[in-house]
Amino acid sequence: MLGTAWAWFVPDHFLWVVDGRFRPVGQPLVSVLLGVIMLGMGLTLSFDDFRRIARIPKCIAAGVALQFTVMPLAGIAIAIGFGLETGLAVGLILVACCPGGTASNVVAYLARANLALSVTMTMASTLVAVVATPLLTGWLAGKYVEIDQWNLFVNMVSIVLVPVVAGVLLNRYFSRATARIAVVSPLASVLVVVLIVGGIIAASKPLIEMHFGVLLLAVLFLHVFGFGLGYGITRALGFGVTERRTISIEVGMQNSGLGSSLASTPAFAAQFSAPMQAALAPVPSAISAVYHVVIGSFLAAVWRRQPIETGDSDGPE
Repeated sequence: MLGTAWAWFVPDHFLWVVDGRFRPVGQPLVSVLLGVIMLGMGLTLSFDDFRRIARIPKCIAAGVALQFTVMPLAGIAIAIGFGLETGLAVGLILVACCPGGTASNVVAYLARANLALSVTMTMASTLVAVVATPLLTGWLAGKYVEIDQWNLFVNMVSIVLVPVVAGVLLNRYFSRATARIAVVSPLASVLVVVLIVGGIIAASKPLIEMHFGVLLLAVLFLHVFGFGLGYGITRALGFGVTERRTISIEVGMQNSGLGSSLASTPAFAAQFSAPMQAALAPVPSAISAVYHVVIGSFLAAVWRRQPIETGDSDGPE
């Protein structure tokens, strides 16, 4: 929130992130910064984390299934219901089709949810998203603009999969060195997300002002549906309290940095016939980054004060 406010009132401090003046290794700075976040995520993972999936398959399967059904369907429904312009509609659908964000792990811990499940779900949804995000975005956003799914897939591989796998391998074979880096990587990831979101807010301020009311409502509804249905559906399926909280948080909190980065790439922008619509596409992700953290933090504050009765955390295994 502080980063967003800073970018809103002093845009010049953040414009350098998105204006193209810096292109490390010939790539847009936003994409490189997101790759750093994904590398940091990989550094915190081990092969044991992947084995954990086999121990709680129903929880993981239910969570990932809800991640890629509830949010994408809510995204297209809200885009149509609010009559959003092409750029905003595509941007909202894109962030709705993204995996869970790493901030969800912190919120799950504060909410007294199942932290191991949260970490595993974030990892699983991130890996599934390499294929699911391009397919779902192409299918749902195809109503507004023809999406180059192959290009989106290539970006997902280069920005998400390669850095995560590299981080896991570094953790496996250079554990001592990565253990020191892993201590600071979560904080570094937070700062990088603030830079990405701040840069998009700074560059898009006039467009945000133009669409302020409908934009804020649309993104708010997206996350309310995510948190609410994530909890309600798992309750109906008989999951325990801690599992319901975890899946609600995972479904409701998107990897908005990924959505912002994908929507900011030149290839993605080239799909729009009007430059203004292309400029609007990253904006929903930037607003989403603020909303999901605020809502998640509010739920964590409420849930951590509610006692969990013995047996309430025993969900399906």
